[in-house]
Amino acid sequence: MQQRDNAKDRQLMQGAVKDPACLAELVERYSGPLFAFVFRYVGDRETAEDIVQETFLRALRHRHKLASIRYVSTWFHTIAANMAKSELQRRKRWRQEALAEEEGHIELLDLAAKPDQLTDTWRVHREVVKAIRALPEKLREVLLLRDLNELSYGEIAEILQCPEGTIKSRVSRGRRRLQELLRPLAGEVLGLAS
Repeated sequence: MQQRDNAKDRQLMQGAVKDPACLAELVERYSGPLFAFVFRYVGDRETAEDIVQETFLRALRHRHKLASIRYVSTWFHTIAANMAKSELQRRKRWRQEALAEEEGHIELLDLAAKPDQLTDTWRVHREVVKAIRALPEKLREVLLLRDLNELSYGEIAEILQCPEGTIKSRVSRGRRRLQELLRPLAGEVLGLAS
């Protein structure tokens, strides 16, 4: 199945420059999974949309590399992951500069104070997202690619350019760490002792 899809993807990539319908089909196929991955990585809808758009533009710009690419879907995820990492690094630098200028004065907003957001479902969702974001980048990245985007270990290894065994280990460690982070919430919501 994946080889047949990949052959179709390659065909669409080659035709995308001259035929807008080819590009539209690629965008339709991959914008949803890419958006879900990037959004959970950067945590901002607008930024995720921009990164997904830029992913397709960069792929088109570098389509000459297509011959050396094994899977088009993996290539898209690699481009998106690299841009998401760059965005997080940019934000981190910006925050550090802003904090230095503010001399340590930080004011946090309390989102829990909004009555329409106090439902258990919303709270659980918020806590899960918060726990995922609290994971170290290497663990968060593999969990999002594996569990959200349902990529194979081999595809993730190709995207991140590291051995498949390393990916399996990171997924396992990430799941364990996420489970630890969410244990108190599970106990509270499900009425279990933690």
